[in-house]
Amino acid sequence: MRQLAVARIHWASCLGYRMICLGAPMSTHSQPFHLRLFGLIASLLVVACSVAEAATKTAVPWQRDDHLAFKQAKAENRFVLLYLEAVWCHWCHVMDAETYADPKVQALITDHFVPLRIDQDRRPDLATRYRDYGWPATIVFAADGTEIVKRQGFMAPANFTRLLQSIVADPSPERLAGIGEEAGEPVRSDLSAELRQELLRRHRDSFDPKHGGLNASQKYLDRDQVEYALAHSDLEPERRIAETSLTGARELLDPVWGGVYQYSTGGDWDHPHFEKLTRIQAEYLRVYSLGCAMWQRAADCQVATRILDYMNAFLRGPNSAFGVSQDADLVPGQHSSSYFDGDDAARRALGVPKIDAHQYAAENGLMLEALALRAAWLCDAQAAEQAEALGAWLLKARKLKQGGFRHDAADQAGPFLADTLAAGRGMLALYQLTAERRWLDEAESAGDFILAHFAAPSGFYAAQPGQTPIPPAVQLDEVLAVGRFLNLLSHYTGETKHAAGAAHALTFLAQPKIATSRLTDAGILLLDDQRQRPPLHVVVVGSKQDAGARALFQTLSRIAEPYKRQEWWDPTGGKLRHHDVQYPKLKKPAAFVCTEKTCSVPLFTPLQVIDYLKN
Repeated sequence: MRQLAVARIHWASCLGYRMICLGAPMSTHSQPFHLRLFGLIASLLVVACSVAEAATKTAVPWQRDDHLAFKQAKAENRFVLLYLEAVWCHWCHVMDAETYADPKVQALITDHFVPLRIDQDRRPDLATRYRDYGWPATIVFAADGTEIVKRQGFMAPANFTRLLQSIVADPSPERLAGIGEEAGEPVRSDLSAELRQELLRRHRDSFDPKHGGLNASQKYLDRDQVEYALAHSDLEPERRIAETSLTGARELLDPVWGGVYQYSTGGDWDHPHFEKLTRIQAEYLRVYSLGCAMWQRAADCQVATRILDYMNAFLRGPNSAFGVSQDADLVPGQHSSSYFDGDDAARRALGVPKIDAHQYAAENGLMLEALALRAAWLCDAQAAEQAEALGAWLLKARKLKQGGFRHDAADQAGPFLADTLAAGRGMLALYQLTAERRWLDEAESAGDFILAHFAAPSGFYAAQPGQTPIPPAVQLDEVLAVGRFLNLLSHYTGETKHAAGAAHALTFLAQPKIATSRLTDAGILLLDDQRQRPPLHVVVVGSKQDAGARALFQTLSRIAEPYKRQEWWDPTGGKLRHHDVQYPKLKKPAAFVCTEKTCSVPLFTPLQVIDYLKN
């Protein structure tokens, strides 16, 4: 296990999450939601109306329910044309305005197809299955659910007409099966030495040394690439990858409102696509908060703070939950680069791009995790309060009676893996932050639900099989996230089933054709690393009413290590869930720091903890 450098701990005078932390980067925390909302309503109504007008101009009789669409297709001997859109997507708006408004396209659809239109944010199972084809994604099915063709992105009317005509003439399925749809036989959980070396080579060779990030035309922060590099930043090549990538991706930060754009094109950071997605904000908030805590680079800290400011100003509702996205276009289908060049006053004078105010469990679970980890690493009191409020909202508004989490207030399908997985990750981070057993219980319940409902022969399905006419896929990113969640959870619970679930994820990920199916997948290396060793284990023993014990707990929280098991044992409250260490009886609170090989002597003050980690 690599040594813990004291530079990884962003120390501050932190006596409690509801007190000010000296030296910690704090959010400016924008004005209350109801005041912001009043100023936005007029412009949002204008944009919303224009979106509705663009959708209705097409005169395509869209079906919104996949069950009804396939039922109609069977009854009328038609094909199903699935238009999988994203409401924030520029090219979806263009396809609405040009392709689906074309009379020839409309005539072909009327004669031969059942048109099915679904917002991919509302259906994580379909988003997972077809993410390599979006957005927009076009998939045509036979009435029995057989995929005939899959197409990525915008198609001009003439090209789309030819595609539809060719399907009518010859509906034979194209051979386009993707990774995860037909996974191979499960393999043993551990990576072979050869595969591990190949993944490490790909990780380093895919790095863009000039701009940072991946060496690809589309530039974004690859969170697994950076998190793996941060975890091994005692090695010079990995530190360079992390530093250069975090520096480069700062260019995606909106300089006016904050928040990060989705990506940039052209192989650099200078040509952004302006949509802002909550799941991306959450991942960047987590990674930049980690970078800030480890290295205290002011610019990294500022990115994390500006992301949180943006989320609170534009996407957080009065119920503490967050919406899904903000559109890339002010006017749907029209590029908005000149709009985003303006300052706040200039932008608002023209209006505000549409906000999707749906509050999905998946996005909010990711935000919960990011908020809780930020609160711990950077002693951000307001982030801690937001995290607890968001955790309570998830349980009240999205928890299913039988366990797991629903996607929206009412779902057309589901349950979906993404929702329970993200909520479980968030609940576990909240337990690390607060040491309140109820959050660990919820994380464990989420893990059990995943094992019971989503396990595939190899890996995990994106949705429970047999619930929809389009079968769920096994998708690499989700399986990877499940593996890391269950592995860490197993150390908190001591349950072999959770460790076995993490191993089951690797039976999918360790297949060479899966592991090497993309440019790089450093996350597989990260999971394999974590499967081979226990997390850093830090514990406070003492009363939860004791100020000294709290100071020790806050000090341990500041250790910027994602793979960490942090607990607070108050002997008056019974044993820990996984009470695998026998701690001595002491007259005053103490902290213990355990690696895979050693445990510290009792540490009675924050300074003793710091000195121990230095040495």
